[in-house]
Amino acid sequence: MGIVLKQSIKNVVVTYSGFLFGAINTLFLYTHILPDEYFGLVTFILASGAILMPLMAFGAHNTMVRFYSSCEEKDKDGFLNLMLLIPLLGILPLVLLFFFFYEPLGDFVSQINPMVKDYLWYVVLVGFAMAYFEVFYAWCKVQLKSVFGNFMKEVFGRIGVSVLLLLLYFDVISLDTFFICLVGLYLLRTIIMKIYAYSLRWPKLKFKFTPNTREVLYYSMLIILGGSAALILLEIDKVMLNQFIKIENVAYYGVAVYIATVIIVPSRSMHQITYPLTAELLNSGNYSELKTLYQKTSLTLFIASGILFVLIILNLNDLYDLLPEAYRNGFYIVLLIGLAKVLDSLLGNNNSILFNSKYYKTVLLFGICLAVLTIVLNYLLIPKLGLEGAALASFISIFVFNLTKVVFVKLKFGFLPFSKATFKVLGTLIFLYVLFNLLQLPFHPIANIALKSAMIVVTYLGILFRFNISEDVSGVLSKWLKRKTP
Repeated sequence: MGIVLKQSIKNVVVTYSGFLFGAINTLFLYTHILPDEYFGLVTFILASGAILMPLMAFGAHNTMVRFYSSCEEKDKDGFLNLMLLIPLLGILPLVLLFFFFYEPLGDFVSQINPMVKDYLWYVVLVGFAMAYFEVFYAWCKVQLKSVFGNFMKEVFGRIGVSVLLLLLYFDVISLDTFFICLVGLYLLRTIIMKIYAYSLRWPKLKFKFTPNTREVLYYSMLIILGGSAALILLEIDKVMLNQFIKIENVAYYGVAVYIATVIIVPSRSMHQITYPLTAELLNSGNYSELKTLYQKTSLTLFIASGILFVLIILNLNDLYDLLPEAYRNGFYIVLLIGLAKVLDSLLGNNNSILFNSKYYKTVLLFGICLAVLTIVLNYLLIPKLGLEGAALASFISIFVFNLTKVVFVKLKFGFLPFSKATFKVLGTLIFLYVLFNLLQLPFHPIANIALKSAMIVVTYLGILFRFNISEDVSGVLSKWLKRKTP
């Protein structure tokens, strides 16, 4: 776990820096500078672009991680060239589809919100930028260099958005220019990522691809379905809300979801390095180490995501006091999406195991079925329950999907991500919630959040250290305490 923990900590720092800027943007700048309907439009564009991303990437970013470590050195340049060309198989058909069927597509997505139709090409460009960004990011991951890519993904874009919002606030740019610059920001991010990726390993033009090119292409086509299914589970609620209710509600929903999304940051950070390591363990058949990695990542991520969930729920009322009135009715959305994110974290590197194993085809089928289930649930629940219906649909789908994946790994590999320590952490989190739920501080919301969070975290770390629930966490705390002790 040494290399995993080291790079994961760096990635956590970078990712949380990004989420700090994201919080400033989402909770304060967007909500006070952009009209609600245009904030909803931004949320719709980015969510739709994210759904298009795996189709446009054509699975190349996952394929690169899956096969790179098994390529012989003489074949790696040809393999990387192939990874640069594969996305064109997804991009060209989609661009042609939008070009020839723009009017009917525009009419379909703008039935409730007519303004959406004028921004469909923005969705395509954002999807394109996201797709090639992930390809170049994967290029860095296979060299075990993920920190800069994580910075570009989590921090760079959010700082850029902050600048654009401030320029809009001071009337330096117009609202239309803001949207154009927003798309340009995603394209610029991709170009910078490309330059860095090439600095790690400069591409050498080789038209002779790897001997397993056919297998690589087949895997890419299948993994598209898995990537699309995963993003449908995450983003389709924001897109489908546009079909049923006024677009400003997408902004209100997006803020609540963003608050809950903070929970998944440790998982996203750790997966940057565990994904290629999992691929190597599977390629070498080292299942003993794989089991250890599985259970340690599960425990570490549950420790991190669990306390974040407790902190968010216990501080939510104070946080909402800082937001405009229209954004304050998302408690149940945060609760449901937050629980879903904790369940995701509890699975550790489960996704890495499944998508890098020979069973990936079956898992893709599960994902497709659950993506369909998500769409159906949103279609049924949003008209009846509104924003809470979208959150409930997401929670049910993610719970079923995660349960399916845990059972499948148990059946095929013989191990579970849980251990006795998992239940000790669960008991500790419940204890903290009950204890601090009774504590109501009378100060300014920011002071209340800071004081209550500090007390909860100190108590939590004290319990973890005293009972040595996690070797990795206790090891980090021991080193920190030794440095602080004179």
